[in-house]
Amino acid sequence: MTGAFDSGVYRNVFLENGYTQEEIDQKTEACFQTMFYGPEEERIYHPVGDDMGYMEDTGNHDARTEGMSYGMMMCVQMNKKEEFDRLWKWTKTYMYMDEGENAGYFAWSCQPDGTKNAYGPAPDGEEFFAMALFFASKRWGDGEGIFNYSREARAILRECIHQGEDGKGGEPMWEAKNHLIKFIPNCDWSDPSYHLPHFYELFALWADEEDRPFWKAAADASREYLKKACHPKTGLCAEYANYDGTPHTEHREQFGGRHDWYYSDAYRTIANIGLDYAWFAADEWECEIADKLQAFFCETENGRNDGVYEIDGTPVEGMRALHPVAITATNAQASLAAKGPYASLCVKKFFETPLRQGDRRYYDNCLYFFALLALGGNYRIWK
Repeated sequence: MTGAFDSGVYRNVFLENGYTQEEIDQKTEACFQTMFYGPEEERIYHPVGDDMGYMEDTGNHDARTEGMSYGMMMCVQMNKKEEFDRLWKWTKTYMYMDEGENAGYFAWSCQPDGTKNAYGPAPDGEEFFAMALFFASKRWGDGEGIFNYSREARAILRECIHQGEDGKGGEPMWEAKNHLIKFIPNCDWSDPSYHLPHFYELFALWADEEDRPFWKAAADASREYLKKACHPKTGLCAEYANYDGTPHTEHREQFGGRHDWYYSDAYRTIANIGLDYAWFAADEWECEIADKLQAFFCETENGRNDGVYEIDGTPVEGMRALHPVAITATNAQASLAAKGPYASLCVKKFFETPLRQGDRRYYDNCLYFFALLALGGNYRIWK
């Protein structure tokens, strides 16, 4: 298979499974409108004044670089420039840190009024900001100041790998020795769901010229890392994992408990693998692991989507998934790579599942919308 980067062709998996283009378009637009402009109890986007806005993590009542960068990616894919610019201005106004140890990075959590809850960054936000900004540059053209999108993207990536080289500031977000993204800059382990080789392939084309070999190496390193982090039989991975791919079992007190099982962060991993295959088709292993994960949920678990598991598939007794709709969405997005008997089943289950409601809707619905874009052929490379 040739990936969309080379072919320019984006699979419409929904269409392949019998849904009409009208149904797909209506569902996509309706979901965007609900998440951005629906009733207060359903939306997660909030305009602020004449030219800003933020995405609310409704479970924690804050704005996170994760959600802000996700919102920007949704908007550039949907051609919603006003909302994109509002989110980016809010991010630069309130989240950007221009002093202190982490100057040049973005504070990972802020209150809705913009007050910083922390002065540390989360690398998944930075990589999504950079990719969304590059796509904005390619789709709409660069503007002035902070809306010179490509310049802003290159500046973010420069900090990500060069932070602290001048003896000042904090630490880089990628480990120079192995080209792997860190969970946070001052640690020596990773989060498998942060690994976006399909983004790094593009960074290798558009980042500062001297850094392009690094990003190409990062794409290769992440694909190899995911082979170690995903269990060879179930396809499951841990939320946090060591550089050798084994689940990270330490630092429980520092980060609120266990993160060595298949739980919230980890759901994104198979979705990322699916999108990487759709864009670049660089490794057939991605098809194999997508098949295994779908088989685990459809065969071993008989379609259940609310469990918590060790990565070998052992259920964690007494635990239930906090984000079951996210599992349904990411299992479906795996069908961009999956070739086995459950690819259609997962897609149809997802299409018939509505957006989540209630306080925990933010994370589920973000992953839901990305799956909707990807499976409809609308999560595209703008170049």
